[in-house]
Amino acid sequence: MTGDDPGRGQAWVVDLRLAAPAVGAWVVAAVALGWGHSARWWLVGVVAVSCAALVVVRRGAGRDAAPGGPGVAGGRVRRSRLAVARWPLVLTGLLVVLLQVAALAQDTLRTRGGVEDLARERARVTAEVVVTGDPRPVTGFGDEERVVRTATVRRLDARGSVRTAAAPVLLTGGTEVSAPAWRSVVVVSGRLSPADPADDRVALLAVSGPVPVLAAPGAVARGAERLRSGLRAAVDDAPADARGLLPGLVIGDTSRTPQDLTDAMLVTGMTHLTAVSGSNVAVVVGLVLGLCAVAGVPRPLRPVLALVALAGFVVLARPEPSVVRAAAMGAIGLLGLSRSRRSAGLPVLGGAVVVVLVLDPWLARSYGFALSTLATLGLLLFVRPWGDAIGARLPGRAGALGPAVAVPVAAQAMTAPVVVLLQGSVSLVGVVANLLAAPLVPVATVAGVTASLVSLVWGRGAELVAWVGVLPTWLIARVARVFAQVPGGTLPWPDGPPGAVLLALLLVVVLLTGRAVVAAVRARPVVSYGVVALVGAALLPTTPATWPDTAWRVVACDVEQGDAVVLRSGESSAVLVDTGPDPALVDGCLDRLGVDVLDAVVLTHFHADHVDGLTGAMRGREVRQVLVSPVREPPSGATAVDRVAASAQVPVVPVRAGDRLRVGDLDAQVWGPWRRIGSGSVANNASVVLAARSGTVDVLLLGDVEREAARDLLLRLRREPSMAATAAGLEVLKTPHHGSANLDEDLMAAVRAPVALVSVGAGNDYGHPAPAHLALLRALGSAVYRTDERGDVAVVEAGDGVRVVTRR
Repeated sequence: MTGDDPGRGQAWVVDLRLAAPAVGAWVVAAVALGWGHSARWWLVGVVAVSCAALVVVRRGAGRDAAPGGPGVAGGRVRRSRLAVARWPLVLTGLLVVLLQVAALAQDTLRTRGGVEDLARERARVTAEVVVTGDPRPVTGFGDEERVVRTATVRRLDARGSVRTAAAPVLLTGGTEVSAPAWRSVVVVSGRLSPADPADDRVALLAVSGPVPVLAAPGAVARGAERLRSGLRAAVDDAPADARGLLPGLVIGDTSRTPQDLTDAMLVTGMTHLTAVSGSNVAVVVGLVLGLCAVAGVPRPLRPVLALVALAGFVVLARPEPSVVRAAAMGAIGLLGLSRSRRSAGLPVLGGAVVVVLVLDPWLARSYGFALSTLATLGLLLFVRPWGDAIGARLPGRAGALGPAVAVPVAAQAMTAPVVVLLQGSVSLVGVVANLLAAPLVPVATVAGVTASLVSLVWGRGAELVAWVGVLPTWLIARVARVFAQVPGGTLPWPDGPPGAVLLALLLVVVLLTGRAVVAAVRARPVVSYGVVALVGAALLPTTPATWPDTAWRVVACDVEQGDAVVLRSGESSAVLVDTGPDPALVDGCLDRLGVDVLDAVVLTHFHADHVDGLTGAMRGREVRQVLVSPVREPPSGATAVDRVAASAQVPVVPVRAGDRLRVGDLDAQVWGPWRRIGSGSVANNASVVLAARSGTVDVLLLGDVEREAARDLLLRLRREPSMAATAAGLEVLKTPHHGSANLDEDLMAAVRAPVALVSVGAGNDYGHPAPAHLALLRALGSAVYRTDERGDVAVVEAGDGVRVVTRR
């Protein structure tokens, strides 16, 4: 704040007074989201009474400090302090009451018709629903293709009565659920089951049978789908990365984005580009305002045209809650980038947070909403000052690029604590990757929007326009892929709320002391650079250069969402347990380990995330046998394994509990499956469970066993002293099913080990590893190593114990 700009400081004080209560009310809304109605009404009553008491106390204090006579000035000071202390609390309380009443009102509306009660009773129903989301394929259901899709129940026929409703539900079913268009009215039959109390859906509905369409989508929905399909068709002949990424950039359609590209963007902190976000909105609206300025459109008319463009973009991307949220945040971001309206940014942001939470209370716990809000806050607080500072240090006309450079830096700084909650690591290359991608995003976005519009009248013309966006989109993908492979580009970080709080505190310290540190570096450059060099030498990861450690015994390969564990049996030979979903990934891991001979490939069960990489494991290596589960579920996976093994002339041998494998330095015993278990997932519960010793390292690999098979295994442990003795001496445990919450805690306690390996893919759709699974491992005293955070994880012989070396 400067002396020649007194109003500027005053405006920012007012801004904080308006924004802070909105954040406080948001926090309370997030905490109370899963509470029952009575608890929320108690909260409303207590807060309302407290606000009334604060107002009454302030009025009493004001009367006590009457003007005139001695102590007038003192009375004014007391009144001012009371106002400063109490009115923000009163405003926070009023906003808390507003958000809670809105949530209770929406709860009442969405539970109309008794859908929640029927879900608790797991009733079979026939419902008329409006389809509100796109189908998303899910795996883990055996051979049949399954999808999930959001919908809203309008009418419900259950137990002989017909009811009206307005309940959001999640449909699960086969391909028949995928067929209806967005916003179609359809009839579904199936069984209801309850959702989590804090979920934005009332129930889950498992659909069985056909899904007839009662009414086609309306004109707006049909127009949106016509534009979206036109964009997809325009890039059909583009390279795979651009074909999937351009619709993701423009309309949030990631259905054709390659999985490895999605993973690379997650690692580099670029996933926000593939969702409809405030940045997309800012590009579109900013382009319209720029064109208005060039064309000489009168200033009063420009906001109207920008609003029309914004409405059109919302229609194109579909007016779903996430898109409406992005529209609001993007508009606020543009407001904040304007010098003349900068002081209005924070109060408008606070008001937008409240309005969005009134309309959709379940966004209070949404990571997407938190990321959008924090990124917008970063634009408002830092882009102008940081942009000016950066521009002042750039030569000549390059100084105008200062704000463009500051945008990704500010967004990355503000959103980093929330990103840690999602991926448990800090990207050291994210700022640079986003900085390189930033100038490419507007070109791709504008080209994509234009192509979708041109597709209405000229398909070939839409293809030509779309190709303008293909090159920048392909370059964005290259940036993500290259930076995802940078050694040491991701720094492991404590996960969960403690890690987020730690990073937030670190960022605050950096922001508060940054100028002082820069001044100290300028004053003593030699000493400062020496300190940086020493710290860098101490922290720089050396494992990519020295990988693998020559004494490795067990390695969990990073094969994304799947399993592939290598057990060493000789100098250049090993036993591979599962092959992951991607042949290239398992092949690369075995190459890095110098494995030329596989004495056996053990496939714990036939799901794709355990067997689809088999061709990569066999590539350029001698494979002597393939050992498989005796339960051939799903049949398609078992048939594919037979075909691959037959083409390589490798025998396929089923194994059961009690079988033994001795090769070189490896001695392994099969603990499961003991029998076929029909409950739960048949395939998962038929996983081969392997207890092995490689050198002096004892390891237990639990495959994907679920609660039923785990209980069976626990009972046999209690009956067989030899198994119990082996379990007591374990040093390494490969936890079941990628860290799923579907596990038996008693078995985990019986087979606890100092080192727990979780083979899991970053950003997977299943929520693996589950927080409860990780908490249990830590409570049992295990050090947890996750492949999504650490890459390949190697357990190495070290005297009487083991040590762990990770590739990241």
